[in-house]
Amino acid sequence: MPDTNITTLYATARRLDAAGETEQARQAYLDVLARDLFHAGALAGLGDLLFAAGYTTAARTTYAHAVCAHPQDPAAHARLGHLLRLADEPELARAEYAAALVCDPACAEAHQGMSYLLDGIDETAAARHRDLGFTSRALTSVPYRGRGRPMRVLRLVSARGGNIPTRHILDDRIFATDTLVVEYANHVHLPEHDIVFNTIGDADRCTDALHAAHRILAGTSARVINPPNRVLPTFRVANLQRLSTLPGVTAPRATLLPRAALTDGVPEGFACPLLLRSPGYHTGQHFTRIDSADAWPAALADLPGDPLLVLEYLNAAGTDGAFRKYRVMLIGGRILPLHLAISTDWKVHYFTAGMAANPQHRAEEARFLANMAGVLGPVAMAALAAIDASLGLDYAGVDFALAADGRLLLFEANATMTIVPPPEGEPWHYRRPAAQAALAASRALFAPESPADQMLRGGSALAAELLP
Repeated sequence: MPDTNITTLYATARRLDAAGETEQARQAYLDVLARDLFHAGALAGLGDLLFAAGYTTAARTTYAHAVCAHPQDPAAHARLGHLLRLADEPELARAEYAAALVCDPACAEAHQGMSYLLDGIDETAAARHRDLGFTSRALTSVPYRGRGRPMRVLRLVSARGGNIPTRHILDDRIFATDTLVVEYANHVHLPEHDIVFNTIGDADRCTDALHAAHRILAGTSARVINPPNRVLPTFRVANLQRLSTLPGVTAPRATLLPRAALTDGVPEGFACPLLLRSPGYHTGQHFTRIDSADAWPAALADLPGDPLLVLEYLNAAGTDGAFRKYRVMLIGGRILPLHLAISTDWKVHYFTAGMAANPQHRAEEARFLANMAGVLGPVAMAALAAIDASLGLDYAGVDFALAADGRLLLFEANATMTIVPPPEGEPWHYRRPAAQAALAASRALFAPESPADQMLRGGSALAAELLP
């Protein structure tokens, strides 16, 4: 290859990146790094592309190299911290955010990351970091990289987290997205938009944010995906109680109690084994099973926050002793299978279930994805349809197991479910069509309305009366 000026190569990579030519941009960044292994811009650009494409291991390696090459660059530390936080490595993430703030005490991205990590653990510190991270960045934009006129999306988020991850849905080659942090939006004029996506999905953590989002929406006539008044009723306890009344659904008894009411031991009406968790957390964080009353004090001391959630333990073990957790997405009135995780641990999550090492479990998952109704049976399928109708959300998901009699053992049903495309290559080829179908259904929610749809939406404004 002829010797090419690095500045020109990097400019080419940036141009390709801005135009949405992802593969070519990735190669162009690599061409820059082949000549200068420490090029800060190329490391950042390549890492961002790898992360967006789901190559998290490669992105982590790239970000870590950027930190080593440029230890005084706050953005490099913040990028690596963000990836570590999403990978559920909070201590490592906290160290990177702290390093970013040593380099630049005003680094907004590091303050934002710190606020997420400290939420529920040190609320005073979390609030301080939120103010420093979001006050001046209540409204941000993602550059549009497509051709022609984009669909303009106003994305509402909470500074406390609990938001629907959208990086695989809001493709910047299709959508021009403005993100508004609702808690800090008092003096922000709404940008021009065609549609609003309320991604605030955790009613327990983000009650105030959902009310703020509802007030903000009074300033727009655009269609809203997942209106806040439909998300608010999905408080975990109230939601489980409501959905447990549906045919074919078994949901655990649940209560939310102040920590002071739990210090005397297992609350009345519950027996071990039972589950105890801090509300507002996901992916199994701050969530434990207590098998005997003797273990209660230590478990209580280990969990952050106040109040705490007490849940009846539904034994979802199969006849083979393994625990199964199905996830389906409820998108635009459609019931779509997403994955099946099978584990020897009662706390089942796909990323810890060891599916890659077990061909029998992958074969079972493949059968579920190819024939959801046949695998689940009519009772569970009818229960899923009833849950969809009861939630009334445009975008939601359900995590559950199956009882021996075909009933659905409900773990949770809400808007915070994530669609994560599987890694490229073997052994995940069988999962790709299901993920692609769920993402396609999600993007279809943004299709322009017909005049008849607009009239129907205008006539259904009574639902907004649920909120003050």
